[in-house]
Amino acid sequence: MTGELRVVATAGHVDHGKSSLIIRLTGIDPDRWEEEKRRGLTIDLGYAWCTLPSGREIGFVDVPGHERFVRNMLAGVGPVRLVLFVVAADEGWKPQSEEHLQILDVLGVSGGVVALTKRDLVDDETAEIAEEEVRERLGGTVLEDAPIVPVSSTTGEGLDHLRASLDAMLDAAARPPDERPRLFVDRVFTIKGAGTVVTGTLGGDCLTVGEEVELYPTGHRARIRSLQTHKKKEERACPVSRVAANLVGAERDELERGDVIGLPGAWRPTTVFEARLRPVRGLAHAITSRGAFKVYAGAAEADARLRLYGASRLENGEEAFARIRPSRPLVLDVGDRFVLREAGRRETVGGGIVLDVAPPGRPGPDAHLRLTARAESIREDLPGLLAAERGAVRVDEVSLLTGAGVGSTARVGEWLVRPEILGAVERAVRERLDGFHREHPLEEGAGLAVARDAASEALRGAGAPASRELIDALLASLEDAGVVARSASSIRLAAHRVRLDEHGDDVERLLAELGGEREAQPPTVKELRAAGFAKEVIDAAARAGVIVKVSDDLVFTPGLVARAEAIVRDAGTEGVTVSAFREALATSRKFALPLLEHFDRKGVTRREGDRRFAR
Repeated sequence: MTGELRVVATAGHVDHGKSSLIIRLTGIDPDRWEEEKRRGLTIDLGYAWCTLPSGREIGFVDVPGHERFVRNMLAGVGPVRLVLFVVAADEGWKPQSEEHLQILDVLGVSGGVVALTKRDLVDDETAEIAEEEVRERLGGTVLEDAPIVPVSSTTGEGLDHLRASLDAMLDAAARPPDERPRLFVDRVFTIKGAGTVVTGTLGGDCLTVGEEVELYPTGHRARIRSLQTHKKKEERACPVSRVAANLVGAERDELERGDVIGLPGAWRPTTVFEARLRPVRGLAHAITSRGAFKVYAGAAEADARLRLYGASRLENGEEAFARIRPSRPLVLDVGDRFVLREAGRRETVGGGIVLDVAPPGRPGPDAHLRLTARAESIREDLPGLLAAERGAVRVDEVSLLTGAGVGSTARVGEWLVRPEILGAVERAVRERLDGFHREHPLEEGAGLAVARDAASEALRGAGAPASRELIDALLASLEDAGVVARSASSIRLAAHRVRLDEHGDDVERLLAELGGEREAQPPTVKELRAAGFAKEVIDAAARAGVIVKVSDDLVFTPGLVARAEAIVRDAGTEGVTVSAFREALATSRKFALPLLEHFDRKGVTRREGDRRFAR
């Protein structure tokens, strides 16, 4: 498949000739059920297809027109953005004509053609009056500029004109962007010897035979054994098209109408979303949050609760932002259209566009500004908006929540971060470390916990998630920028240096204690501290290279360590034992062995048996 195939939904009042027209266009009877044949009306979705004069293939979803079956009508129209709207010339505009147009209007279909059917049953004057009425009814809706084509399924009058109009509609329709594939399931059945088969309208991107897929919202995995479009086997099915997928590893009872087939991990079903909502035209009463509603999106139907933002009621002609909680998880994308029906009145009352599929737990005081920004954005803007709203968001969540790539949004490790967040964290960490350095001038750095606490406070203050992963990513970013320097357990401002000159007397006294006649057998750190030397002074002198720390409890003068290294090197290829090294340095095993082990760690020596050799 090339992606040129298009799917068109039919709509219109019961018995206005939709199915008859589709049969005449395609040669296929879309009424699949005996009950439909007996009653003479479409109660479920029917499918048919044909090739237009351009050579382009077109598929029709024939949907029911009777009020009782609006649910099925919505399942057919929901994922489709092109429509063939049918009105009978002999009966004119009817209640379901209006309701179907209301639905199409809030769904925002991108193209349409109006077929004025049963032309053979009326004279020219009546046909002209019917066409004028239809044009008037379409005014101010998405079908306002749609061509109206008088046709007769009985005589064939106008069918060539209708085919040409359908071709022109397809020419004008924008090809869907390459997004995540999403097969909206509207039928599930089992074929003996083949297993589970699902049919539906494919949107987004292509599906390929052999691919692993996920069944949403259950999360079960399956594999595509085969694909068909219009009873033709395909190795690859592309949008927008009617697709039948034979699945391996999926049981019939694991799927139902309204589910979605997609790539593993590509979608996150939601039970709450925010949207821009408007009433259908001509609604005689206001929409309030107190009604019992049903929401229809894609091929899914769910009971729903509604909360309006900024108003207690939504009047005809107005728009409002709203939070909608469906009773079952829905697989939604930003930009999806939906329809809202009031269950008590059994009436379509509104619809709109999905703006956020994972909104914050509480709308917050800035909900209107936040949703206005989303409503005015294009998809490529969404990652930046998401980072701005949350402060920071993991990169692997961006496509799940927006359907867009990261783009040029500021990135810190595996996070997208609102630009001012990094500045706030940098200021907090600088301030905290600067205070630590003033209080502990001889400490090389603070524990990592000090900087993490500062970063955490800054993130919470900015309304961003204060997770350990984000904090460490931000600290790593500050290190890369040369703001801080880190070791395994400590962190300091990069410009901080220990200044021993302020403790010169203590350092001179320490060197005197370690030098002289006792240089090869100096006091231990414990003994030095007992003699009044502060641990900070000892550690700072070691970091500055004034003394050499060879173990937790032993320090030596650099001169003594240099003489010890010379003894090892002078031993040449014969090496030196601990005993010989001890005698040459005029010390005891207590000091000789830690010195040699220090050389081993530093790579000055290598040990073979009981001898050390200079490297």
